[in-house]
Formats: sequence, C-alpha cells, structure tokens
Amino acid sequence: MGRPQSPRPPPLVVLLLLLLLLPLPLGAGDSLPTESRLMNSCIQAKRKCQANPICKAAYHHLGSCASTLSTPLPSEDSSVSADCLEAAQQLRNSSLIDCTCHRRMKNQTTCLDIFWTVHPARSLGDYELDVSPYDDTVTGKPWKMNLSKLKMLKPDSDLCLKFTTLCILNDKCDRLRKAYGMACSGPHCQRHICLAQLRNFFEKAAESHAQGLLLCPCAPTDKSCGERRRNTIAPSCALPSEPPNCLELQSRCLTDALCRSRLMDFQTHCHPLDILGTCATEQSRCLRAYLGLIGTTMTPNFISNFNTSVALSCTCRGSGNLQEECEQLERSFSHNSCLRKAIATKMRFHSQLFSQDWAPPTFSVMQHQMENLALRTQARVPLLFSCTLTLVLLQSLW
Repeated sequence: MGRPQSPRPPPLVVLLLLLLLLPLPLGAGDSLPTESRLMNSCIQAKRKCQANPICKAAYHHLGSCASTLSTPLPSEDSSVSADCLEAAQQLRNSSLIDCTCHRRMKNQTTCLDIFWTVHPARSLGDYELDVSPYDDTVTGKPWKMNLSKLKMLKPDSDLCLKFTTLCILNDKCDRLRKAYGMACSGPHCQRHICLAQLRNFFEKAAESHAQGLLLCPCAPTDKSCGERRRNTIAPSCALPSEPPNCLELQSRCLTDALCRSRLMDFQTHCHPLDILGTCATEQSRCLRAYLGLIGTTMTPNFISNFNTSVALSCTCRGSGNLQEECEQLERSFSHNSCLRKAIATKMRFHSQLFSQDWAPPTFSVMQHQMENLALRTQARVPLLFSCTLTLVLLQSLW
C-alpha cells in the first residue's frame, strides 16, 4: 500500500483572498473605537506612572509647577525652579508624554486635567497653543435616519424643520434636546447649566442628528429657517448678554481644562496653513472640533438668520496694545476659510439628502457602508504586501 499523499496546500490566490476576509487587527480599519485605541489614555498612563516612585513624585511635583511652566519663559528666568524643570524632564520618558483623551470617554475631565498637568513637560516651557489633547481618529458611521418618517410634513417644509422632526422622532435625540431646551429657556435661566446641557447634547446625540440640527441649509430669503438654525443653541441663554472682550473670553477658557482642550482642538483642525486656504486636516475633523466648542465659554454661533457666517459672541473694543491679537482671534472664527468650506460642504450634503433627484434614503446608507468597506479593504493592502512573501515561502516548503 503506497504512502498517502499529503494534501496540497491551497493556491496562493485563495490564501490572499482569505486574508482579505479576515478581520483587521483592532484599530486598523474599524469604524468604532476599540480598546486598543484607548490604551494610551492619560488616565491609564497616569496609573502606570503611579506604580513607579520616581514618575509618581515627578508628576506630583509638576502639578505645583504648572502655572509657571505653562507660559513661555527665557531659559535664564529664575521664576522656573530647577526642581520644576527636573520634574518635567523626568516625565518626558514616561508614557504620560504621548497620552491622549477621547471626546466620549468616561472621566473625560479627569483625563484632560492629567493631559494639561503633563503638557509643560512636552515642551519644557514653550507653550504650544495648537496642541490638541484628543485622539484625532475620525470614525465614520452609516446614516441611520429614516427619511420616510418625514411624509407627515409638507413637501415644501424647510430643511431645518425636517431635521428637527427627525430628532424628535429619535428617542435619544429628543430626550437630549428637551433637556437643554428646558435648561436654556425662561427669563431666569442659569447660563452654566444651559451650557452643560448643550455640551451633553452635542457629545451624546448621534453625530448625524447633531450636525443636521445645527448645519441645516436654508434658502437665503427663508428667514424662519435661518432663525430656527440660529436658535439651535438657545443663544438668548447660552451666550453672554453683553459681549465681553474676546481676549478675556479666551483667558477664561484657558483656565478650564475642557474649554481649553476644545479650543486647542479647533485651532488644530480648522487652521488654514497659508493664504491660499490650505487646511491642516480633513473637513470632518474641523466640523467635529467646531461642534465641540458648543457649550463652552467659547461657544460660537451664526451671526444672522440670512447667511452661514459664524462668530464668537465677543468684541475687540478696549483691547489696547493687544488689538491685533484680539482681531486675529476673532477672525479665526468669522474669517476662517477651512471652517467655512467644511460648513458649506456639510450643508450641501444635507440638502442633497432631501432633493428630488437624490437616491432613496436606504441607498445613502448602503453607499456609506460600501465606502467603509472600501476603506477597510484599502487598509488591508499594506498587510497583504507584507504577507505575500511569507505565503510564497510556505508554498515552496509544501
């Protein structure tokens, strides 16, 4: 009886196709946040630091130095003690130096406090205004809105009313919207409570609902639509009745870890790099950073019911020698080409969703899913190349 033949290995092409179907490693192409992507959060990095006596002592000491190390100072300035500089230097070799936070994580404020405590160690006194503490990964999710529910509305209803209706028909969006509506209404509303509920809405509501409410397109002559859009953030309560100086507004923001973080995120992702308007990052990141400011001291809003220009609720009157700096801050919102383009693009997308010649709602969801599949496949290409040689060698061994 002859020796049984060993089974032939699958062809190389079959192995490659199977590799395409394998799930990606966590974080390589997933559209949802994964645990591996959270491994270097500042909370976890601090926990590791606390287990090391040297790192623990340096972190504790740096916390008392933050006020002097957070502003740029000459190297010979004696107000920065050698102990503070030594503590900062020691932390530069710890996992804290590269830690980040996430917008929807638990204990976000604690994470941000840790980030800004360690921030001086990243530059040893060179204050970097545009450093965002947030992991800048943008996750895409398919649209889950059922546009067929809008049949109850008149066909010529404005788009802001349609997006409001979609929010009302969604239990979570409706609950969050009612919460900030109650907190921000009435003649004696408390602004800090109103802002907290606004933040809660824009952090917890589905991005499609939040962006639909705030960035709904209106015809230039449709005053009621523009008014509904402008009132989305309840400006009568959320914004100061008397506009303060813009630099004072910024100073108050920088003393709060959350507001400071959202401002840095906005300046990172909505920053034009040159006079041609080249933007630092993608429009999706800029929009997310812009929405992140709503509910903070630096809450922006549309300046009128008839256009989509936005601005801070502040003035540069009385800025003295800092007039130019103040105007630069104000223009970073009112004349920001990256933000303007991002808002315009999103509004066009929202308009197309309801246009007569646009594909059915189910198609828009499927299209988004196909785009995600294409991105996942694209993410596998480097993996395929790296594994091809190994598979060829295995073939030769069989």
